[in-house]
Amino acid sequence: MKRFIAALIAAILSATSAWAQTPAPTPSPNPTAAPAGKVEADPALWVVKDKDTTIYLFGTFHALKPNLNWFDGPVKAAFDASDQVVLELNMPEAAEAQKIIMPLATDTSGKKLSDKIPQDKRAAYTAGMTRLGLPPAAVEQYEPWFVSIMLSQMAMQKAGFSAENGTEAQLTKAAKAAGKRLSGFETMTQQLGYFDTLPEAAQVVFLMSSIEEAEEFGPKINEMLGYWSKGQDVKLGEMMNEDLKDSRSLYDVLLKNRNQRWATVIADRMKQPGTVFVAVGAGHLAGPDSVQRQLARYGLKATRVLH
Repeated sequence: MKRFIAALIAAILSATSAWAQTPAPTPSPNPTAAPAGKVEADPALWVVKDKDTTIYLFGTFHALKPNLNWFDGPVKAAFDASDQVVLELNMPEAAEAQKIIMPLATDTSGKKLSDKIPQDKRAAYTAGMTRLGLPPAAVEQYEPWFVSIMLSQMAMQKAGFSAENGTEAQLTKAAKAAGKRLSGFETMTQQLGYFDTLPEAAQVVFLMSSIEEAEEFGPKINEMLGYWSKGQDVKLGEMMNEDLKDSRSLYDVLLKNRNQRWATVIADRMKQPGTVFVAVGAGHLAGPDSVQRQLARYGLKATRVLH
């Protein structure tokens, strides 16, 4: 699942702002990561309609660079026409989020993180963490999955990305300003639970992969951003979903099962009149088990909105 880690972390980084008080240091942004001037982006958008209901499906990129101009054209028109906005997660306030995150992130058993690393990998773990600016002594009380996210958060910031510039943050701000009803498919506890319930051995693999691939994080996330910006949902989906298929159980938990649940909610919402703007991670709107494919089971067709 190594290459998938970057995409997975991008999804969870919708909670970045709530982690401001965690001990992860904030690196200086890469001055070459975000060139001056606005860059136009045309991400993919779909629509599902019947005689009195319209539901838009927008594939998000949870953390973005500040110079990307995506909230215009068909996406903005669809948003403006909607009276309800549904995200993967309706982000709680920072104080509330901290109360949710820290109990999950902290190992209350007293077992040190370094003791969870296999003996033959401890030298690489210590050297890698130190090189990346997060000394092992600073994170001994945390679960491996949480430290993985801290490392990836740092890598994303270094590459010039932030959740504050991400699609969810901008959509949430715009929805509140316009007085639109705002809700989420999942809670923060559910989303973080996908990591927290991983077996310890899997969490350690996750952590070591984050360390080993830290230098590749920037190029990978930029490649994903390129596909997203051009509305190339097929290529984006292939890149984001490919490695999950090496672990069918993880693929089912993180993609297929969630897509099925969300499609059920959307299909039920189609029974009520109105216009809804649904925004979920772009990886959920691509591939053989996408939300659109799941909607087809209910006789609903999602049509691509052309720019």
